[in-house]
Amino acid sequence: MNRLHQVVLIVSTVLGSWLGMQAIHECGHAFGAWLTGGRVARMVLHPLTISRTDVADNPNPLVVVWAGPVFGVAVPLLLWAIVAAARLPGAFVLRFFAGFCLLANGLYIGVGSFDHVGDCGVMLQHGSPIWQLWLFGLLTAPAGLCLWHRQGRHFGLGSANGEVSHSVTYGSLIVCVGLVVLGFIVDGE
Repeated sequence: MNRLHQVVLIVSTVLGSWLGMQAIHECGHAFGAWLTGGRVARMVLHPLTISRTDVADNPNPLVVVWAGPVFGVAVPLLLWAIVAAARLPGAFVLRFFAGFCLLANGLYIGVGSFDHVGDCGVMLQHGSPIWQLWLFGLLTAPAGLCLWHRQGRHFGLGSANGEVSHSVTYGSLIVCVGLVVLGFIVDGE
């Protein structure tokens, strides 16, 4: 049995989810800066680095820092809800993506609070009590796992025996390649 389409779908969905999660998270920081009168000096989305957003004028760093993970979970959930409500064939990919974003942002904030990693250090430095970071992680990470539940068949796993939608596979691949190209364009230089 030829499982090429299944492998392409899985790899492009996982890689696209990682790159898309970073892009939406960083757009959240940029949106938070814009809302509070700040100015983004630099955004890095290069696919071979960890993303980041540097804000030059930052009148409200707490709003800016929280906007990343909040936007980073809300936007993917909204995208999935819209596509699922329209009953489009690739809704399961956006469900996986939303779950990925919930899990990644939740673990980043919840677990990162212990070592004050990245955004967590800024949150704690500017007055967020640690319990807020833990609560964010406890609410989002398990929700992400719940969204992944029983989705394997769409990716050709289990009884699907490698069968996947070819149109969804190519759509996922195109989005993934687009995110890689975007990353090279928005590389902070």
